[in-house]
Amino acid sequence: MSKKLIKETIFLNDGKYITLETGQLAKQADGSILIRMGNTILLATVVISKEEKEGVNFLPLTIDYREKYSAIGKIPVGFLKREVRHTDEEIMTMRLIDRVLRPIFPKDLYKDIQILISLLSYDQRILPDVLAGLASSSALYISEIPFKKPVSIVRIIRINNSFILNPGIEQLKKSNFELLIGGSNRSILMIEGEMKEISELELIKAIKYAHKHIKYQISAQQRLRKQIKIKPKKSIHSIQKQNIFNRKIIKLITKRIKQIFLNSYSKLKRREKLENLFKKVTNQMHKCSETIILENEIKTSYNELKNKIIIDIMFKTSKRLDGRPFNKIRDILCKVDFLPVVHGVALFTRGDTQALATLTLGSSSDVKKIDSVIEQDKQKFYLHYNFNPFSTGEIRIVRGISRREIGHGNLAQRALKNIIPSNTPYTIRIVADVLESNGSSSMATVCASTLALMDAGIPIIRPVSGIAVGLIIKQKLVLSDILGEEDALGDMDFKIAGTTLGITACQMDVKVEGLNTELLAKILVQAKLGRFFILRKMLKTIQNPRQFIKPHAPKISAFTLPKYLLSSVLGHGVQQINEIQNETNTSIFIDETNNLGHIEIIGKKNEEIKKAGILIKSMIFFPKLGYIYKATIKSITDFFVFLEFSKGLESILHISEINCNKFDSLEYVLKIGDIIYVKYLGVDNKNGKMIFSNKYF
Repeated sequence: MSKKLIKETIFLNDGKYITLETGQLAKQADGSILIRMGNTILLATVVISKEEKEGVNFLPLTIDYREKYSAIGKIPVGFLKREVRHTDEEIMTMRLIDRVLRPIFPKDLYKDIQILISLLSYDQRILPDVLAGLASSSALYISEIPFKKPVSIVRIIRINNSFILNPGIEQLKKSNFELLIGGSNRSILMIEGEMKEISELELIKAIKYAHKHIKYQISAQQRLRKQIKIKPKKSIHSIQKQNIFNRKIIKLITKRIKQIFLNSYSKLKRREKLENLFKKVTNQMHKCSETIILENEIKTSYNELKNKIIIDIMFKTSKRLDGRPFNKIRDILCKVDFLPVVHGVALFTRGDTQALATLTLGSSSDVKKIDSVIEQDKQKFYLHYNFNPFSTGEIRIVRGISRREIGHGNLAQRALKNIIPSNTPYTIRIVADVLESNGSSSMATVCASTLALMDAGIPIIRPVSGIAVGLIIKQKLVLSDILGEEDALGDMDFKIAGTTLGITACQMDVKVEGLNTELLAKILVQAKLGRFFILRKMLKTIQNPRQFIKPHAPKISAFTLPKYLLSSVLGHGVQQINEIQNETNTSIFIDETNNLGHIEIIGKKNEEIKKAGILIKSMIFFPKLGYIYKATIKSITDFFVFLEFSKGLESILHISEINCNKFDSLEYVLKIGDIIYVKYLGVDNKNGKMIFSNKYF
């Protein structure tokens, strides 16, 4: 690669632009790109191993994305003072990039590929995750790595009926949807989104708009590559290039799989019979082959042939592995209110997929605090998703939360967050445990969590249901409520959640190109019918949120005060607040944001909470405009006199509001302990403090 700087620019429709640079940084990597948009700058590098990895039948692609605190001029918190484990946001970005890049690599590429992306500088107006995707594609495309064509990712929102591309955090807060869309020149490859009940038509329009701009970014990558003298792409020495079975074995596999398919066995029975067939095929291959054949080679050929046979049978019979028509939903069973102590609980079972959602109500002290490079926030609603190994009948060492669990939990949380009223006083945590899995446990989590919210008495705006839809693109078969095996053999997994009024979240991944907006519209219509069917089944269990929270759940009363009145509460000190808490058996939390004081009282009995509220309000000094009050001088400085109206109720008097002649010091006129009269004049608009005057006396 040349050592001179090579640059390409992408102009956006709002006057912003993106630059791609290569040739000066990380020159020993197989490909490197420095990407800039505003003051957001990232470096993406890619390296491929020299030898293929044996014993694998998938692409060993590793993506690592890091948001460095130096990018915002901060030192990381904690003992080590360095970036350690990945944040959830970084993991979501890595998954995002993987999902759009993986379909573009050759299927028979088994070399290790590592992509490292670092955020070097962050401009709050420009979010870096989609730029990381563009930079990764560009680094691959200008390298000698066998990467078939460039791709890109864009973020799109809508404000006042206008689409905005690659917005900042503040713009995101004003939008009614956020979509992350990845694609190639001819196809959509990935969709991830959160919406406030938008229609399928609105979603299609946004995807079309985004795809147009993806093509612009792909053109820039192609122009950049033309500027670089690249050697021919590295050849792929595949472990296996063609099916290794002879006619006799192919005939055996075809016959047995047809028998298994036509009997519509259960998942476990089907798995057992397919595993026995694979063992028989493996034994025959070892017997009849004169050379040593790796089991992985046999397994790859077996799976390819098995999937091809199953797809052919499905197309000819219009039936699926479990005997269902393409648009039929599996049997659904819902149950709520069966754990006596928890604040909200629901069990959602759809076929062989089962999710248990337990809900806990907490106070403002239980909010989830986010303090990352990109975002500082407090979440009052959060959802944790656990995928247990026993849910698929397997044994696996549980070593913490996987990236998949973080991704699925995030999708379910986004599907539900906008149907929880903003004035809900509680912090809400949902834990979703997958107890059985055979297709779309994340959408089962959405359904179970909706029921748990209703069971807990949270007055949600509307209930949400979710469905996963699959696609076999060559035959254009759209499959509602896909099985795990259909996900594996199919070309698409599209998860869609929403209410009766519109979509609240979606996630789509495809394995091959060819998905256009016309086919996407057909999928969305079939998904909508499936969502509504599932929702009707859910509402037979519990039709509306409970009117009251459960006996074991905490009760909360919250109210706000102007900032200038909050000081009269805080002035009494921690001791008096503790006395109220002990007397009423409650917990009291006081916070100050946006010139408002927030007081939250949490307890088990409404009578105790009410009493605590009365005691707190009795501490508050509510002065009336123009009224005269008696106060004692507590202390004096050069410009201020500190007044106490009663124990704990204090304020200040500025020198300009004191009735006196010119003097060198306030202490010449007033003494500590003096009692004076002051008039209340209102609140200072600049600092939000109360204004008193002694000029009238």
